[in-house]
Amino acid sequence: MTSSRLVLRTRTSPRGRLRRSLYAVLSAGLAGLVVLTGTSTAATAAPPTWFEPTKPQTPDSEVNVTGAPFTGTRGGEVRGLVDGHTHMFSDEGFGGNVVCGKTFSVHGIADALQDCNTHKPNGNAALIENLTNPRLGGNPFASHDTVGWPTFRFWPAYDSFTHQQMYYKWVERAWRGGQRIMVNDLVSNSGLCTINGVVNPPNRTSCDDMDAVRREAQKTRELEAFVDQQYGGKGKGWFRVVTNPQEARDVVKQGKLAVVLGVEVSEPFGCKQTLTFPRCSRSQIDRGLDELKALGVSSMFLCHKFDNALCGVRYDEGTTGTIVNLGQFLTTGTWWNPRRCQPGEVPDHTVSGALPKELAIAFPLAILPAYPDGPHCNPRGLSSLGEYALRGMIERNMMVEIDHMSAKAADRALDILEAEQYAGALSSHSWMDDSYMDRLYAVGGFATQYGHGTTQFVDDWQSSNALRNKHGVGYGYGMDMNGFGGTPAPRTGAATSPQGPVVYPFTSVDGGSTLDRQKTGERTWDVNVDGVAHYGQVPDWVEDLRLVGGQALVDDLMAGAESYLQTWEATAAH
Repeated sequence: MTSSRLVLRTRTSPRGRLRRSLYAVLSAGLAGLVVLTGTSTAATAAPPTWFEPTKPQTPDSEVNVTGAPFTGTRGGEVRGLVDGHTHMFSDEGFGGNVVCGKTFSVHGIADALQDCNTHKPNGNAALIENLTNPRLGGNPFASHDTVGWPTFRFWPAYDSFTHQQMYYKWVERAWRGGQRIMVNDLVSNSGLCTINGVVNPPNRTSCDDMDAVRREAQKTRELEAFVDQQYGGKGKGWFRVVTNPQEARDVVKQGKLAVVLGVEVSEPFGCKQTLTFPRCSRSQIDRGLDELKALGVSSMFLCHKFDNALCGVRYDEGTTGTIVNLGQFLTTGTWWNPRRCQPGEVPDHTVSGALPKELAIAFPLAILPAYPDGPHCNPRGLSSLGEYALRGMIERNMMVEIDHMSAKAADRALDILEAEQYAGALSSHSWMDDSYMDRLYAVGGFATQYGHGTTQFVDDWQSSNALRNKHGVGYGYGMDMNGFGGTPAPRTGAATSPQGPVVYPFTSVDGGSTLDRQKTGERTWDVNVDGVAHYGQVPDWVEDLRLVGGQALVDDLMAGAESYLQTWEATAAH
């Protein structure tokens, strides 16, 4: 059983209060308090424990974890891993036909984990997959094995952006491996929905962002009830949707997974722009914020991929950026309009060139403008409607996601949050420039880093250590799974490195559970070979982080749940 150091951190709020200290994990000496899974004999099987279903769906994916999830607190403080940014129900967004496979199905795993009909029989028509998957070499007519359950020869995979990676049993494994908070961002993008409806028709649902938010919120509640049914009734399952920090703290104390609802869409409340003119009003914003609160949403992005009526965005780069820029053109009537950054300005990524010829054929009138040399800055900041929406979020005690805002918009948003002494500021997946991080922490906010490959994640952790120690905050990750950003590849050279590869079975971050290779159907995944192909391999990736970054990194990650809750509590108390 691994040992772990006890980490004490203090944090000063904007009002100078000493924040409660953070403890990362139980020491090995407390491991005797962990109740392990009962063994079974040929004559009599032990009854299921609280963390095992009494009425499991059969057949289903394996979890491949033994041992009880850790519960309780240390010094009144929770501990556990936090994913500040992921997308459980992307299959319900983007017109319902971009991410293939469901998070769960009452009809079973064979119904849930199927490829899109538009990909069948051999993947030749899967244009979004073919253009974004580096394994396919940019071939727009590449083929792939479209069989999911039970063979999974092609997907899920770390480099496949259009196949389900968050089947609920895989999320269960992440919880059993030490995760205690997950922000499920309800997501869609009307532009990508429109593009896919043309190149890979038909869309299954509308392209309206808010319709997608409503569907995904409902599906999250349905999954909660689905899991409860397997565990004996309402409130008994491990998957708990929470709407305030006290609920979340109570759930984590119980050893269960607190699921927070966020929103990441490009046209919240219908606040798009057309030919640079806003298409929403203050009353529309108020109604939209009230609806989100009623749905249980606790955090949101004011802008995502397109310049909208609220703010300008930080651009995407490469092929993905070109596809997103086409979406901007199709939904707003204008392309991104970057200018060359002036000395001292924070850049917003560099916008790239021409459309892939396959998209140019499908959209013959979409001709990209000529852009100046980079670095590029977005001249659009936080609009007057954007400031109104931000203040509306403050009035409703909602946490504000700064990621994806242009540098100009992020700077103004932080000005307002600082003036209000409002702690509810989040940077959840490395889309905010690091130059703003000190201001975010100083106001009381919290940041999680994109779930990069092991080496890059460790490097970024090390480079941010001094700043996080200054503010006394823990650490977390934003896997952005099902979010078209890719998940960690296998660590290069792991087999011959001084740290070596992940050795199965391994011990969970708290020391109380044992994890073996994850198996679903006929497929078994190994993080050394497959990277993080799906959410169930997040604990395997954390073990790889421990090998490379050491126990200090794991301690910081285990302090993340408490830091997130402290930010949320300060937000709720404003």
